[in-house]
Amino acid sequence: MSVSFDAPHVETRGKVLQFPGSAAAARKLKSGLRKYWTVGALIIVALLISIGAVFWFLGTKSSVQYVTAQVTRGTVARTSTATGTVNPVLTIIVGTYVSGVIQNIYCDYNTHVRAGQVCAKIDPRPYQAILDQYSGQLGRDQAILDKDRKNLTRYQQLAQQNSIARQQAEDQAYVVNQDEGTVKLDQGLVGSATLNLGYTNIVSPVDGTVVSRNVTGGQTVAASFQTPTLFLIATDLKQMEVDTNTSEGDIGGIKTGDKVTFTVDAYPQRVFEGVVTQVRQSPNTVQNVVTYDVVVGVNNSDLALVPGMTASTEIVIDQRDNVLRVPDQALRYSPGGLAATGGASAPTGGQQRVFVLREDRPVAVPVTTGLDDGNFTEIVKGDLHPGDRVITAETSGTGGGQPPAAPAPRL
Repeated sequence: MSVSFDAPHVETRGKVLQFPGSAAAARKLKSGLRKYWTVGALIIVALLISIGAVFWFLGTKSSVQYVTAQVTRGTVARTSTATGTVNPVLTIIVGTYVSGVIQNIYCDYNTHVRAGQVCAKIDPRPYQAILDQYSGQLGRDQAILDKDRKNLTRYQQLAQQNSIARQQAEDQAYVVNQDEGTVKLDQGLVGSATLNLGYTNIVSPVDGTVVSRNVTGGQTVAASFQTPTLFLIATDLKQMEVDTNTSEGDIGGIKTGDKVTFTVDAYPQRVFEGVVTQVRQSPNTVQNVVTYDVVVGVNNSDLALVPGMTASTEIVIDQRDNVLRVPDQALRYSPGGLAATGGASAPTGGQQRVFVLREDRPVAVPVTTGLDDGNFTEIVKGDLHPGDRVITAETSGTGGGQPPAAPAPRL
């Protein structure tokens, strides 16, 4: 019995190579070739991934955009905002001392009045009747006094002549004294009735403008317990004041003479100016919120301001003029991937820093800050100059969005 073995062969480029040996040797050779092809493929894939990562990193890096703002010189002012009411400097309450029916009204809203000018009149007839009564009583008692004085003179002469008893002359003197007291009482009543009659004329005590009228013709006013308010007269509307409700957190920095700017709804594009004339120490507490009245004096020569307007005020607590300043966003900004750009590390010891775009790279610049008004911060010390571009924000990626605009410098 005979067994035959086929010689192994490999086809390469169309040729058949015959190898002597067993089938196991052929299988081993094929396995080695497959191993070399697998390693080569892995190396090629790794190279492709590395090249892709490099291109991705370069593309990402080049897409970073910085939003910058200029370093400028200008004013930095710290202010306290508050809401207040426009009022006249002095408002006079005109009331009535006597009760009665309003007979005539001579003053109305916005009437310019002079001191002593009659604005209203109460029906004088009841008070005239009382005056006439007391005047008649005074006349009667005065006549009795005159008669008793003549009798006293005659009694005294007769008593000296011993024609009558001295007691009779003394009694007559007592009657005269009583008559004099009665006359003085009548004179007081006449004077009081005269005053009450005069009070029926409601007059303005000062020169000014009527800003409120609370009475009409035919109305009955009663002054028994509390004087009713008939008119409110502002002494001078060319000088006004704003009573502001300032928070207790700001009251410590406000002082007399501080500059104030404010606006009113009637003139939204106009900024009015004034100065603090008084800081009142009396607190106003509403729902556990404590505020203080800060009075602001305002020149109202053009009469644009009207009593009762609501004013939105800004009280300048501190102000620095012509100082180096940067936007507040520049102090809060920190760029991503700063170590890769070669920028400096963050300063220590509480010192702040800003990033300046120099040669298209953000460079950290240590600075010492001063006054901050909420928009700009004063730079007291640091390697900054007007015109330097400080970074306030950055955008990255391939999106087509526009970077946020930097705030415009306030001059």
